[in-house]
Amino acid sequence: MTLDWIHFTPGAALAGGALIGLASALYLLGNGRIAGIAGLVGEPLAALLRGQSLAPQASRLLFLLGLLLSPWLWQLAADLPARQAGASTGGLVVAGLLVGFGSRLGNGCTSGHGVCGLSRLSGRSLVNVLVFMGAGFATVAVTRHLLG
Repeated sequence: MTLDWIHFTPGAALAGGALIGLASALYLLGNGRIAGIAGLVGEPLAALLRGQSLAPQASRLLFLLGLLLSPWLWQLAADLPARQAGASTGGLVVAGLLVGFGSRLGNGCTSGHGVCGLSRLSGRSLVNVLVFMGAGFATVAVTRHLLG
């Protein structure tokens, strides 16, 4: 394994992690709810599919809007990193569907369990993080070293 030292930006990574933690803490303090992205996306979609009003989902939708606007805000201060994907479009679609299925199966995603759950010392979140990190390591090992 080698590190890409040219593109390694620990300052930006630290700032991004601090902002994610701050946003999650503010969401929890303001709403009493976990800032899990799967839930933030899933609940308004479920309300939309049931034909219900989206008014009760306003805080979730505003949080998601903030996520979508953040790259434009970042560009005011610095260049965005180059986008690159190491998989085909079909591979990305399959991976996205598997992540969506896994997050529903595990009652949360990386942000809910990894950021919020671990910071609250949740045992269930620790098990979920170990499972999805292990699955990620195994997937990379198989696709890059056995198949690739």
